[in-house]
Parts: sequence; structure tokens; C-alpha cells
Amino acid sequence: NAGKSSLLARLSTVRPKIAPYPFTTLTPVLGVVAVGQEGAFVACDIPGLIEGAHQGRGLGIRFLQHIERTRLLLHVIDMAGVDGRDPIQDFHQLNKELEAYQPMLRQRPQLIVANKMDLPQAQDHARRFQAAIAEPVWPISCVTKVGIPQLVHAVWQQLRAMPVQTASPTAGSAHG
Repeated sequence: NAGKSSLLARLSTVRPKIAPYPFTTLTPVLGVVAVGQEGAFVACDIPGLIEGAHQGRGLGIRFLQHIERTRLLLHVIDMAGVDGRDPIQDFHQLNKELEAYQPMLRQRPQLIVANKMDLPQAQDHARRFQAAIAEPVWPISCVTKVGIPQLVHAVWQQLRAMPVQTASPTAGSAHG
């Protein structure tokens, strides 16, 4: 319930199912994100991972296999902790599952997206999160659209700086 589908809907013309409960997305959803006259990239809303996904808990292995095909990961974190979750714990759990599934995925370039920044409690969580995480954080609100253009620009710049891969670097992994 971090807002991955809401973000994809804001970035592209695709309309994924959006609902106020966790695990709304049951299959990956692709959307093309236009970057002005510069070009476009494909974004994918991959269903959320649960603890133990790397061992096949839930639908984790199928979702993790989709992640293997990506060049850049965006971790969308519910910074407001709407469901009573801890954003720092959620971030660490995501990376733990990625690394347990395929250690090279933890090395994949990533951007941390702090969503729901329009909610009052998000500011306190964001300060605590930034103090605990040594990586840049992109604050956004899918509701108000604040930070979305800056995020698209950051993703575009990151993708342009990366080599294009013709095959997954983790293809043939023990899980694939």
C-alpha cells in the first residue's frame, strides 16, 4: 500500500487497479513514461514483496523474476506509515528479500521514493528515515503530484547514464 500503482498512473497513461489496501497489484503492470521531447522509458509496477518472498512465500519468486529484468529499481516507500508500518523497516526488508533472492540485485542502481509526503506524519518519518538511510531520498506525493517531475527527471538521467542491457545480467540464476 505504498503507492506503486498510484505512481505508475501519475507517470504514464496506464490505469492500474488502485485501492486503499495492500497487495492490490497481483501482476506486473507496464507503462510508458514520456520525458518531454527527450524520449521515454518503460516503468513497471511490480507487486509488493512480503517477508520470505525469496523462498517462494506468497507470489514472491514470480515477482522477483520480473525484477531481474530491470536496470533501475525505484523503491516506493509509504513515508506516512499509513498502515502502521515503519518506513525504515520496510526499506530494509525489501533489500533483504532482493539480496536473499539474488545478491546482485542488491547492487542494482536504485532510487528511494518517499511517497505520501502530503500527509502530516510523513515529515517526521522522513527525517528519521533520511537519518537512518545513507542514500538520497526523492520525496513525492502521488495525490498532489509534488516531486513527480523531479523524480521523472532523476530516473531519466540515471537511465541515460546506464548501459543498455540486451539480456538480464542475472539470467540463469539459481532461482531463474
